[in-house]
Amino acid sequence: MEKKTKITAEEGKQDLVITREFDLPVALLFKAHVEAEIFEEWMSHEYGTTKVKKLEARRHGSWRFETTDAQGNMLFGANGVIHEFVENQKITRTFEMENTPFPVQIEYLEFEQLTEDTCRLKMQIVYKSVEYRDQHLKMPFEYGMNMAHNRLQDVLSKLK
Repeated sequence: MEKKTKITAEEGKQDLVITREFDLPVALLFKAHVEAEIFEEWMSHEYGTTKVKKLEARRHGSWRFETTDAQGNMLFGANGVIHEFVENQKITRTFEMENTPFPVQIEYLEFEQLTEDTCRLKMQIVYKSVEYRDQHLKMPFEYGMNMAHNRLQDVLSKLK
């Protein structure tokens, strides 16, 4: 049975928690977050193509990606700095959505092996305020996370 991405946003708090179980070994899931070619594949979709401009997968490394439409117009850009990096376990990074009113947020990604062939990704995203978090949730954020994680499962299943 397909596992879905779950987003938990407690009333009055400035964070949210995203969890998803994958039918993948944890090392493969982690690899998809730190190798540009794989990241581009699962982040690209029918609405746009994602290109990694920079990805220094290490402590104090930085990253940047852009998503463009079929005509090459930029739809979305994001960048940040990696503050903590423990292979196959966790990444702590900042996330700045370019050309939006949202200030920088911090993301805590935890990768957990459940069985030999399954794992869980837990992301905690902390926003500057409850208002920014709630504003972000009004966007098609949940749909986008589910779509990206479904593609992630599909892309990585072919690499297993």
